[in-house]
Amino acid sequence: MSGSMPDTVHVSSLAGSPLLDSVGKRLGRVEDVVVGLGSGEGEAPVIGLTARIAGREMFVPMERIDQLGPFSVTTSTMKLDLAPFERRPGEVLLHKDVLDRRLINVTGARLVTAHEVELVQGEDGIWRVAGIDPSLRPRLWRFLPRRFRGHDTEHRQFIPWADIEPFVGHVPTSRLKLAARRIRHLHPAQIADLVEAASHEEGEEILEAVGDDKELEADVFEELDDEHQVEFLEERSDQEVAAVLGYNPQTAGGMMNPDFISVPIEATVADALARVRASNFGLQQIAIVCVLDDVGKMVDTLSLAELVRADEAQEVSELIDDFNPSVPLEADVPEVARIMSDYNLTAMPVLDAERRPVGIIAVDDVLELLVPEEWRWRAGAGRD
Repeated sequence: MSGSMPDTVHVSSLAGSPLLDSVGKRLGRVEDVVVGLGSGEGEAPVIGLTARIAGREMFVPMERIDQLGPFSVTTSTMKLDLAPFERRPGEVLLHKDVLDRRLINVTGARLVTAHEVELVQGEDGIWRVAGIDPSLRPRLWRFLPRRFRGHDTEHRQFIPWADIEPFVGHVPTSRLKLAARRIRHLHPAQIADLVEAASHEEGEEILEAVGDDKELEADVFEELDDEHQVEFLEERSDQEVAAVLGYNPQTAGGMMNPDFISVPIEATVADALARVRASNFGLQQIAIVCVLDDVGKMVDTLSLAELVRADEAQEVSELIDDFNPSVPLEADVPEVARIMSDYNLTAMPVLDAERRPVGIIAVDDVLELLVPEEWRWRAGAGRD
């Protein structure tokens, strides 16, 4: 791209402006600006433009653009061989998806509206999103004829794009994975404030952004007021709610330890023992090894004693039988105690609704809940 170009170009001015060829002949009309949000934290390079040419929406890559002006765009050729625009994952249209929509100001931990989006060209020749103007002044300029439009840069409000996280849940094919976004670096109370100030859809997107960090997600829910807790939990299953807020301590889910050893059914005894040796779990956690089928469901549990006594070349499938005591997440303490007592178990797996193991209950965990607190105190005093 060559030619004299302004330092800043506004998206509202580009949209609807004429698309010209290299000799100034009109080819069509600029519709939008395509940027990529997955290229790096705080980076949003301009990939190209969408334009209406002969009644069809076409994609014009930036390498075909010679001049990106405030009121027109000039291509580098007299004839364009363009393909219809098809949005790819991670691509966002600035006019359609960002302009006049709310975004998150991460630095200020508040929601703002992008009444203008500004582009700048770097020394490397690449155009990028510079930032947004949240004030109402840019909207007033749009009521003027295009040739009279301008922006009062001296009195503008400006938020750098590096401080912005856009909502993209409404963007078709571009619902980005939000786990890496900087919103997770905010305090849980700040994130909760954003959720409460957002629409339901925006709030869901914010919560999705912290969903990979279960501890942070739980902290955010604790900071939400009662009304919003109900709003965002009522659409979730009981298991999803438990995963966010923790399990009732009087259930198997609350007693279990999520760390355990498992092997696929095609593993050998040697493979299973190798996993035991490689772990740093406690003795009760390695007392049993869960054997799983090809979709992760429980087939059986094998005790460490069974594995030690077996031939290491054997496959674990040769050792399994129909004896497979386990409990669901919601099983209460008496039920867990009864099963462990009936079968004389030192450890037992806890399964989810799809019969996948999610944790291990050791006999000590059950005894700790069953033995009255004053009994434990007396036993401790007697030992002293």
